[in-house]
Amino acid sequence: MQSFRIVVGVDWADEKHAVFLLDQENGNREACEVQQTPEAITDWVASLRRRFSNCQIAVCLEQTRGALIYALMKFEFLTLVPINPRQLARFREAISASEAKDDPDDAELLAELFAKHGERLRAWKPDTEETRLLTLLSEDRRHLVDERTALTNRLKTHLKQYFPQVLELCASLHSQLACALLERWSSLSELQAATDEEIHQLFHDCRCYSQKQRERRLRIIREGIPLTTDRAIVKSRQLLVRAIVLQIKDLNDSLQQYDSQIQSVFHAHSDYDIFHSFPGAGAAMGPRLLCAFGTDRERFCSAMDVQSLSGIAPVTRKSGKSKVVRRRWACNKFLRQTFHEYAAHSIKYSSWARAYYVMMKERTGGHNAALRALAFKWIRILYRCWKDHKLYDESQYLDCLRRRNSPILKHLVANVPED
Repeated sequence: MQSFRIVVGVDWADEKHAVFLLDQENGNREACEVQQTPEAITDWVASLRRRFSNCQIAVCLEQTRGALIYALMKFEFLTLVPINPRQLARFREAISASEAKDDPDDAELLAELFAKHGERLRAWKPDTEETRLLTLLSEDRRHLVDERTALTNRLKTHLKQYFPQVLELCASLHSQLACALLERWSSLSELQAATDEEIHQLFHDCRCYSQKQRERRLRIIREGIPLTTDRAIVKSRQLLVRAIVLQIKDLNDSLQQYDSQIQSVFHAHSDYDIFHSFPGAGAAMGPRLLCAFGTDRERFCSAMDVQSLSGIAPVTRKSGKSKVVRRRWACNKFLRQTFHEYAAHSIKYSSWARAYYVMMKERTGGHNAALRALAFKWIRILYRCWKDHKLYDESQYLDCLRRRNSPILKHLVANVPED
């Protein structure tokens, strides 16, 4: 990283930020506070521009996204340097044995950490606008899916208390059928009071066209016995179930909008063809894989950088004769989830991935450990295709495995799907 005359440490907060400025040329040190308002931040940055008009200024802070970094990223003369909070905590402990912590002191420590070890830190370089948009959309979509899952679990708990037949009628409680049924008939007595024609019309409106499934569901409804007839329980649960169903329906609508927007941005992206070529990288996983790498080909020096950042690569601790290999916890959790889930998807679409998963599961004895091993291997392939701007070719990779006489081939032959 280039050398900087002016280094600024910012300990950010919700309402105001502690700021420490270090002039490495003359040793001057200044401390101040900046309010978290657009006007205050703009005035502070303008004062830096006036005082140091010919300098590129390094700004060190403990975040990679948020209100402050979004406000500062538009100023070209500021080089933003995100610092991991754990790095700062360890540096604080190295400077002082006490556990004292204060915002102005942390701002000073951020500046000193960069001044003394700047060559070990990496400046933040924003990706293209379309890539950042796709990243935020993908992450937000995942959060909404998690919220829907939490609501679905709550709904399931309440239905088990008075209306468990719904769990047999609907494979998924966030499906169109489940939401429509519970919104119209939120108890067994109400559902049994409906005519066969009304129930069949609901099935038709929800695109449940299988006659066999319709008859099975109707039989469950007609033969169902109430779990409880206590009106206090039934009435209270009905109201709560309807409230949860409305929230799930709103989330379903929002997720459809997110899916549409993500696909629009993903298809227009310059790297769409690369990540779309990977087996199992469909509408959900393709954009997430693209976001994991971005468009800056200089961002990662090797596949190991991606494996470490995502937490897929384990951590090895050696001391003397002892050696411990454990899972990496300090990592980007969304990236780890992305590669872990993609590895699971790829098993259905890639013959060698399925064989490798079987081989690693036999060695490790665990499903998740085998998926992490497969994800570790996929990252190397993804990285090379991304770095070289090449599409993935399954047949080419299989030929490579044969030339190397890879042990995967034994499992590949054993797991050929039957016709």
